[in-house]
Amino acid sequence: MGCAATPGAPEEGEAFGFLPSGTAIWAGGPWPAIQPSEDVDAVIDQLCPQIMKLPRATLQDYGQEYCGALYTVGDGRYYASHPSPLGSREPLGPQRRKACYPPRTVRDARGRATLIADFHSHPWAPSSMSPRDREARNQLWLIRIQFDTRCTIQKLVPHLDEDRPGELFVREGSRWRRIGLILQDDKASGRVTALSDE
Repeated sequence: MGCAATPGAPEEGEAFGFLPSGTAIWAGGPWPAIQPSEDVDAVIDQLCPQIMKLPRATLQDYGQEYCGALYTVGDGRYYASHPSPLGSREPLGPQRRKACYPPRTVRDARGRATLIADFHSHPWAPSSMSPRDREARNQLWLIRIQFDTRCTIQKLVPHLDEDRPGELFVREGSRWRRIGLILQDDKASGRVTALSDE
């Protein structure tokens, strides 16, 4: 079941919806609020300010999490999908667990979308990637992006199919600073080994 429609938000069926399985979603693209770029970081940097304009995106324990995807259509540029609030039912009330489903596919009328990353917001701050965000079973693409209401952005590169640690970064200005590793034996749980300043 999806979340109830929120006034001012895109509605299911227009910009996002459930796939036939009923537990995975699609998202439409591109999202007009985000300018495409040949530099994926330029797209990532636009996400948080636009997401925070959406209904309940900043309402903390009573807030709404939004999920979307970054993708290409073979033209050398990166695009963002529409953000979706669809996810598992969570009780409305004070709690530190919100859930939206990252898109499994993007529907773009211009051609086949190749997804490279998912992104999601947390409706409070400070809030970093949760253990559930980092678990191997929840990684869909090459990159995962998460941000809070202060627009502190984290990036996870899980390296699931490689014999190397996953890497966790935080965005600082126009650069990514690596703040942690997920060692090979910890990929299933997503446990992070913190790094000193690099």
